[in-house]
Amino acid sequence: MRRAVLSVAMLLSLVLFVLLYGTLSGEGAASSKTDRNDPVMNPLNENKTASHPSGTPFKVVIDPGHGGKDRGATGASGNFEKEFTLQLARKVEELAKQEPRIQVYMTRTDDRFISSVDRERPKFANDLDADLFISIHGNTYEDPGVSGTETYYYHKNSLSLADIMQRQVVQASGFRDRGAKKQDYFVLKDTDMPAVLIETGYATNPQEEKAMLTEEVQSRIAASILEGIKEYLKLK
Repeated sequence: MRRAVLSVAMLLSLVLFVLLYGTLSGEGAASSKTDRNDPVMNPLNENKTASHPSGTPFKVVIDPGHGGKDRGATGASGNFEKEFTLQLARKVEELAKQEPRIQVYMTRTDDRFISSVDRERPKFANDLDADLFISIHGNTYEDPGVSGTETYYYHKNSLSLADIMQRQVVQASGFRDRGAKKQDYFVLKDTDMPAVLIETGYATNPQEEKAMLTEEVQSRIAASILEGIKEYLKLK
């Protein structure tokens, strides 16, 4: 009789152990599912250098704004924003070739239209599982006296990247510092990695546009964007 009681007790203990272990395991599995855009739930996403495979280049998407029938802003001189953004993006790409730890991917390399309806730009970056997304633009305003550089972000994990880019580009261009600002642009909302949109300067400001279209200023801004990437990824 005593043996039977002990056997039943042991069986009950085993059942309780299995049930308890299964519950704890389930909680652990649930807690491992993190939001890539939440730096609290996924702190490594704030700066992926800590988790990036050793020796593997960081994937950086450079997005020249607009393209094709989407001309973007029309500058004071009549030039289109889409042309300036591609020129600057190409310079960033060329400079990055000298940095083996960074691999640049361009959303467009020519005057190609990219649909915003289909969200092609963020989808391109997400499919690559890119580390960073940087969209390049030139600003516009009805008042030609308005000038300066602005950098936009959306998710919290992009704020530090925006601050770095804003500081670097302002130092390189010498334009007015209009700060880093939160904005719900789809290229920032829909990307899974830290993402910023840089409004390098106002194309509608005659003096600023003139500077933006020169090789010298473009080269300085391109170098500053690459420096910002390296600073954020701690590659300096």
